[in-house]
Amino acid sequence: MGSWKGCTVDESGAIASTAPGRRVGRSIANGDRLFVYGTLQFPEVLIELIGRCPELLAAELIGWRAAALPGRVYPGLVPAASGMARGAVLSGLDAGEWAVLDAFEDDEYQLRRVRPDPVTSAWTYVWTSEVERDNWYAERFAAEHLGAFVARCAEWRRLL
Repeated sequence: MGSWKGCTVDESGAIASTAPGRRVGRSIANGDRLFVYGTLQFPEVLIELIGRCPELLAAELIGWRAAALPGRVYPGLVPAASGMARGAVLSGLDAGEWAVLDAFEDDEYQLRRVRPDPVTSAWTYVWTSEVERDNWYAERFAAEHLGAFVARCAEWRRLL
């Protein structure tokens, strides 16, 4: 058994959260979706983390922004009255995939239900800590950090 970022991994490879308020292992059989606005919208990242790229539907979330985070290459979603976060909605995640994504996300993220357009409802990871004034840009991340980030994802999975 091992542990990482508030989670434990048993001999079978099952991931369980040890952090309060985490949603590790929740089934989405009832149609739950995940709105992603940062690194999880890149197929290369998803493939490293969960072994495949689920269906991605382009979406926008009004009243929020993907904020740059101090000292990090990934963003945090925060409320912004005149903002709009562009991203995608993932569907078809199973309980094990949810568990991996929950384990991967920092403890400063909190899952909340939102209503991205054109989807009626989805979960998303909302940032709960300090942010930069600047927005985070997927294009800049792809050009400057994606390759190294995918390698970090692969190493993270190997250590689980």
